[in-house]
Parts: sequence; structure tokens; C-alpha cells
Amino acid sequence: MGALTHLTMAEALDGLAKKEYTAVELTEAHVKAVETIRPLNAFITETPDKALEMAKASDARRAKGEVGPMEGLPIAVKDLFCTRGVLTTAASHILDGFKPEYESTVTTNLWRDGAVMLGKVNLDEFAMGSANITSYHGNVVSPWSPGEVGNWSRQLVPGGSSGGSAAAVAARAALGATGTDTGGSIRQPAAFTGIVGIKPTYGRCSRWGVVAFASSLDQAGPMTRTVEDAAIMLRSMCGFDPKDSTSVDMPVPDFRAALTGDIRGLKVGIPREYRVEGMPAEIAKIWDQGIEWLKAAGAEPVDISLPHTKYALATYYIVAPAEASSNLARYDGVRYGLRVEGGNLKDLYENTRGAGFGKEVRRRILIGTYVLSAGYYDAYYNKARQVRTRIKWDFDEAFKSCDVILTPTAPSTAFAIGEKMDDPIQMYLNDVFTVPASLAGLPGMSVPAGLGSDGLPLGLQLIGRPFDEETVLRVGHVIEKAADFTATPPFVA
Repeated sequence: MGALTHLTMAEALDGLAKKEYTAVELTEAHVKAVETIRPLNAFITETPDKALEMAKASDARRAKGEVGPMEGLPIAVKDLFCTRGVLTTAASHILDGFKPEYESTVTTNLWRDGAVMLGKVNLDEFAMGSANITSYHGNVVSPWSPGEVGNWSRQLVPGGSSGGSAAAVAARAALGATGTDTGGSIRQPAAFTGIVGIKPTYGRCSRWGVVAFASSLDQAGPMTRTVEDAAIMLRSMCGFDPKDSTSVDMPVPDFRAALTGDIRGLKVGIPREYRVEGMPAEIAKIWDQGIEWLKAAGAEPVDISLPHTKYALATYYIVAPAEASSNLARYDGVRYGLRVEGGNLKDLYENTRGAGFGKEVRRRILIGTYVLSAGYYDAYYNKARQVRTRIKWDFDEAFKSCDVILTPTAPSTAFAIGEKMDDPIQMYLNDVFTVPASLAGLPGMSVPAGLGSDGLPLGLQLIGRPFDEETVLRVGHVIEKAADFTATPPFVA
């Protein structure tokens, strides 16, 4: 079992092609691995029967010479993607019992290309969080937590909101996983768990069938163990979708073909504003190391300025809650999910929403409702939209003098569960390096670059021009080779 679960996607595809094992055998190994990692609480819903059924169908297609780009690869799905007939909760009590009658476009694309679903993985409730501690189904434990299983000396967060996806991939229970990124929810957990995560350009992946948090920011992307695997999975996830009005109609490149290893002459922007006050020395050190790796490969670092960076977090925490308060108004106890009866319709709404939403979701709904209210709409929401435009203009200007931007992914290594729970501002600061690219709708990727002094993973972030995921992946591949990150967490399947 161990050998099959420790393969990369590229290696697994190669082995399947050579008939070294079948999709069923590969899936059976991962089903057992999912059972092994239950102490991490990474999965909300396991679907072993469905996985084996899909694997058998994959083997049958392969026997007929019908081989998709992800044929027979077992993956996990963040429980924000609607999956037909399979419980979809967004990690919220308010969606108890919700089994969609339809499939999200992203997962439809993955199943079309031969991927196999192991189950639905945990997340922060409605993707609101940076530590995967706000889920109604309980927090996810990082496989990097030290100590014995179930008796960890210090339980660590896997990052969020895609913490279940990150934990499952890092612990070798899935070859890859879908994630969503609104302000860093793919990139930050990828950095915390030593894996690769890419948020493509806004509009590259369809949002249809993905439970909405903030509609102008949400974007699906893959979480894998290598850059090559991210390229494989991203190609399957992307594509124009007429059902999503924000989906962009343009060709999907063969992202894997972009991994040439040649970055000679590329200009790499180093934003001076990202050297924030109080940055830990090891974060600055790994950033400088990344610059040296790229210089050694023939790239040219250039100093750039993103002057409105300091306003990015404040802007994000106005825009995102405003959109969330609007999106979450649909959960009323009438059409689907939880229903808590009351004496009249108003009581039903209040009782259902009061019982169904967790503390962090209620906080963001209240913030969003406040900034959209009549007396504050112009002062807060409209002003935030204007600053967001300025942030995008900063990137537009910067890309006149560089091809890609290099920054740290997160301001620290993973912290302990409970460490920042009482201070939402400290929790929000986890997104300080990832939020600007989200506000500008740009592609961003985290690549594992080394270990901190505490023995925990550190990630480097690459930000690219709109729809230039190819350059981001190409440069990320070079960093990956230079870093040679081979560390595995203490707890693996």
C-alpha cells in the first residue's frame, strides 16, 4: 500500500500505462490510506464504494484504449464542490443532509478526464478561515504535528480554508485534491503542509457548482505534491463554462509542456513592500534563497513597488464579507439543508441561521451587512472597491518591468491549534502575502522551499500576469528542483 500512495500523479500515470498496477489497485491503496489518516479529521465524507466503481470504469476504458489525462488517479474533493448524490456541506451545520442533484463543472471535468473520487474533505466553514478550525465537523490536524498519533505533543493547523485538502495530500492519502482560494486558501495551507498549490487566474476555472463565499474572488485550483502534478490537474480543472458568467472563453494550454526548466532572461519582480515590519528572519532568509536559486538558473531579479499593498488586507476584509453576506442570504431553512422551526416565517429564518452558522461565519455576515448598509456603503464598500482597482493597477505597472513576482507565501510556519483563535485580527494577518494577488485576480502558486527552525515547511509564492499560469508553473518548477524538498510529515499513510 505504502509504495502506491507515495507516488506522484505523473509516476502513477506512468505505472498505469505500463500495467504495473490497475486503477482499482491504486484506488484500493488510497482507500486504506484514507482510513489510516482518520485521526487528522481531513475527510468529512469518505466514498470508498464510489471510488472503486469509478476505478473499475477507468480500467475498462484503458482496456479499450480510452485514456484521459487523469485516468485512474484517486483524488480528494474539497467539500465546497457540489457532487451529485454525495453529501455536500461546506463544513456547515446549515447544509446538513444536502445531496446535490447536479455536479460542479470542475469535478465534471475531472471525472471526464478519468479521475477517481476518494471523498469530500474538510475545510473552514464556507471557506472562511486560515486554519481549518471553524468547521462544524471539527478542526483538521496537520500531519506535521509532532508526537504520537492521537497523542500529539502539539497539534498544528494545516492552514485554511483548504486544510482538509492539504492534509490529505501531504499525508499521502490522495494523489491530489481540489481546493478553492478566495484570499489565500490554496496557497497558505500548501505552504503550511509542504505541498504545491496554485490559484489560477480568476475566470480560468468555472465557479458553477462551487458553494459561494465571495463571488468576485473565489477561484478553484489544484493541490498536489509536485509542480508537474499541479500542471496535470490544473489542465483538467480549467475550461470555459457558459453556466458561469465570470468564466473566460479562451484555450486551455498544456501546462505540463511549460515545464521546460529554462528561465534564462526572465525578470523576477521582488516587491519591496512585502518586506513587512516584524517579518521573521527565516521567512526573509528563504525568500533571499529563492532569489539566489532563480539567479543561478539565469533569471534576473528586479526591484518593484506595489505601493497599495498595505491596504490589501483591509480592502479584502470589506469586499469579501460584503459578498459573503449577500451570498449566504440564500440559506434560510426553506429550500435545503437545516431547518429549525419557529412560530412564523421570520422565526424560522432566525432560528435556522442562528443554529446553522458558526461564530466566524456570523462575524463575517455581520461585517458584510454593516459595510453594505445605507449609511456606510460609500464610506466602506465603495472605497474598498476603489482601492482594489488601485492594487490591480500596481500589478499592471509592475509587470511592465518583470515577468513574474516572487514573495513568501505565509508570514510564519504552521501554528498550534488554538493559538490564534481568540484574536481574529491575528488570524486574518495570515493572508498578508496572498490577498493582493486575489484582489487583482492574478494566478499565484506556493512551492515548498525548505524547513523553518522548528522543522516545519516554508513556502515561496509566485504571482504571474493574467492567464499566464505557464510562466508561474515554469518558474515554480525551477524553484522546486533547486529546493529539492523531500521532507515528509511525521504522520503519513
